[in-house]
Amino acid sequence: MSSQLRPLAPLAENPKLKSGPGSSNSTAPGQNSRRASHSSSGRPDPLGTEVHLSASRIGPGVIPTGRMDVVPHEELSPEEKAKRLAAYAAVDEHVKDFHKVLGIGSGSTVPYVVERLCQPPHCYANSDRWYVPTGFQSKELIVKAGLNLGDVDQFPTIDVTIDGADEVDDELNAIKGGGACQLREKVLAEAATHFIIVADSRKDSHVLGQTWKQGVPIEVAPFAWAKVFVNLQKMGCEKPTLRMGKMKAGPVVTDNGNFVIDAVFSEPYMRDPAELLHRIKMLTGVLEVGLFVGMAEAAYFGYPDGTVMARWQDGRREQVDATKGLEIAESGKRV
Repeated sequence: MSSQLRPLAPLAENPKLKSGPGSSNSTAPGQNSRRASHSSSGRPDPLGTEVHLSASRIGPGVIPTGRMDVVPHEELSPEEKAKRLAAYAAVDEHVKDFHKVLGIGSGSTVPYVVERLCQPPHCYANSDRWYVPTGFQSKELIVKAGLNLGDVDQFPTIDVTIDGADEVDDELNAIKGGGACQLREKVLAEAATHFIIVADSRKDSHVLGQTWKQGVPIEVAPFAWAKVFVNLQKMGCEKPTLRMGKMKAGPVVTDNGNFVIDAVFSEPYMRDPAELLHRIKMLTGVLEVGLFVGMAEAAYFGYPDGTVMARWQDGRREQVDATKGLEIAESGKRV
């Protein structure tokens, strides 16, 4: 046997790639071949009228089905019921048929956001709607639901971003980053015309730091973490901590390859989150700070008794109806 490798056949001569009757690459009569359209720059154009069926549904070992299992509402714990109702209310209030690009955040409440978006009437607009994730968790939710997966470099302007929060104060300032996604979360929040927070009532507080005791999450460049750590102490941070992994040796590594420092500040600092954000952000080596100041348009908080309270940036508070679509969840159907 010759040790010389045989060259591959040219594409035109490769029988597996030929189009014709009976071949897997031929187009059946009456069907249109759907291929990814491209802009004049040569990059794929996500807003083109023709999009490759699998171009937006690529996931590691995931076969997109476009369907989600819905756990019956009565089987959920009171906390999970509250999260679901808050998510349902926010989606029903803020997502409209003409919204074509949605940002999907991170956290334990966000799966219920995707769940509601896969239910009527929102699901009818999903065929030409794009979903931009804030991290691995939300990307997997989008892919497994069979939704169109986009990225912020394709869509630098987003219609609505819905995200969770670790804590929200009276002015809708928020602490985010408990899941180490604060950099991408803030990019999507800033890119959104409407940034909406969903959470259960435990996240609602008067001043940041009252209920979230772990500190302000700060994403830092790995080679600079020690210097940032010292500078935070000089600023008055009571107890900075390099966040460590739970199932691995060493620190938590974000989706962007960075470290996270959790910085606890006393109440006088937390009462002025804008000033604190500015001071931390100016430290060399800091990439992003988990203080979201003046960004949220509204926040929805679910309560164990089944009510949902909406708070708006202008100070309004109102109880909202979160029962739309709940009959689907209560029946435990697939959507």
